[in-house]
Amino acid sequence: MKTSIRLSLAALATCAMPSIAAAAEVSDTDALAMTRPQAILVAGDIPKARLREILKPIDAFYGFWVNGSLRLLDAAISSNFIDHTLPPGRPQGPTGPATASKGFLAAVPGLKVTVVQRLVVADRVVSQLRFTGQFTGRFGDHVGHGQTVDFIATDIVEVAHGRITDNWHLEDNLTFLQQIGVVPR
Repeated sequence: MKTSIRLSLAALATCAMPSIAAAAEVSDTDALAMTRPQAILVAGDIPKARLREILKPIDAFYGFWVNGSLRLLDAAISSNFIDHTLPPGRPQGPTGPATASKGFLAAVPGLKVTVVQRLVVADRVVSQLRFTGQFTGRFGDHVGHGQTVDFIATDIVEVAHGRITDNWHLEDNLTFLQQIGVVPR
């Protein structure tokens, strides 16, 4: 069983599998609107102009996860982007999120990303996220049959010069893999 789970997590990390269903067509504008945080807490010493500068790439980053827009990804992350919790098999730099998004949207084409809450302190933003949708695509050699997907994640990102430079993240991958039938419950 350990080998099976390890292979499944590697597939999750790279998410580079062919799709039997295309990702939902969501405009960048709609993706940005869909991912507005339900709650936001901001340190009192951040001027409004600086807050807008910090949040612009953050908003683009979560919009990107809804529709896979490379335009939003480019607006979000630095060319020197570092993923500090890089899963095995996922490339470092901007290619990593692009690869993961492509595969994940192939598995869950109508993905919804809810930003439950966001904390902004200095140049760091912490976001509590909820991912929902239906597994109607393909994940590795598993074909979806409409299973419900509903799991959480937490991101800590650093913003410099109007772009995300660093990311530390934790996703509830076990719940996702159980929901789509890759790992037994």
